[in-house]
Amino acid sequence: MTAGIPLSAPDITEAEIAAVVAVLRTPHLSLGPELAAFESELAASHGVEHAIAVSSGTAGLHLSLLTLGIGAGHEVIVPSFAFVAVAGAVLQVGARPVFAEIDPHTLNLDPAAVEQAITPRTRAILAVHTFGVPAPMDALRTIAQRHHLALVEDACEAIGARYCNQQAGSLGDLAILGFYPNKQITTGEGGAVLTRNPAYAARLRRLRNQGRNPGSEWLDHAEPGYNYRLSELACALGRVQLQRLDQILEQRRAVALRYHALLADIPELELPPLALPHREISWFVYVVRLPQSVDRDSVQAELAGHGIATGRYFPPIHLQPALQQYGHTAPLPLTESLARRTLALPFFNRIQPHQQERVAAVLRTALAQHRAIPA
Repeated sequence: MTAGIPLSAPDITEAEIAAVVAVLRTPHLSLGPELAAFESELAASHGVEHAIAVSSGTAGLHLSLLTLGIGAGHEVIVPSFAFVAVAGAVLQVGARPVFAEIDPHTLNLDPAAVEQAITPRTRAILAVHTFGVPAPMDALRTIAQRHHLALVEDACEAIGARYCNQQAGSLGDLAILGFYPNKQITTGEGGAVLTRNPAYAARLRRLRNQGRNPGSEWLDHAEPGYNYRLSELACALGRVQLQRLDQILEQRRAVALRYHALLADIPELELPPLALPHREISWFVYVVRLPQSVDRDSVQAELAGHGIATGRYFPPIHLQPALQQYGHTAPLPLTESLARRTLALPFFNRIQPHQQERVAAVLRTALAQHRAIPA
């Protein structure tokens, strides 16, 4: 029986295992030297002064909005074509997500749509570097400054990406990284918030540790906070992964190039861009757009029948049952149209050429067999 091909898989070497085991031989499992070192290395690699490691990218989003003072009665502009956490974090602080349209080529927020979505209640723009493609930060920064708004980067999918030769994660007032197992580098569960602002950094450190000021007694709390700490085990894993980042990014680019060569001749199948002006892509996923005439659910089921996992990246957030009663949106026809056609193919560091060839062959057959029947 042919082995299945997962959608993603972490890349853990003996070096990561040794680093984690070494922590287990110490008395420090939380808030120890690995945390301090991981934060210092993250900050240095992104050219910012502060990195605050947290338990997830979602936790980082939540704490970032709290740190900016965003709450009830405020609005935050977000894309609907993104992971649900960008809107969920806005709701967590009592604010309202306002969804804006995306650019059809990059799938990032469209600056013109962002400008149109601003109201007197808007307090921030939350830009997602979708699929590791940097958002148009210059244009978004100009809009944010004109309207006195904060600009937050969700760089959870984009560690190592660059915009105008600047690191993703160094371009906003606050930026969030994510280290879930499907990301370019992983800590198992985990994330980080990056900033140049020392006051923001101090509050983030306080909020992630039950509202305690660093150096204060364990049971002394300056404000209500959260248990969003990242363990020493996770930080040790993350440090080794970060040391390997350049190699990992090159591996993932090679996987993208191989898919491109295998799929380029399939009629009407739209492939993700391999390069974009002023941007260096950090390959998080490889998402194709199926032809309008093809039924995606049938194609996905056909691939699953051959043991090939795929993903519907992303169903629009504003259409999710959990969000419909909370968010405010103008019509988003482009987001909805594109989302119906997107399909993420298996993509991870060590996927083998023969596995990619199998994915391409089954996809080719499925596209031919499952064209939608006109009503």
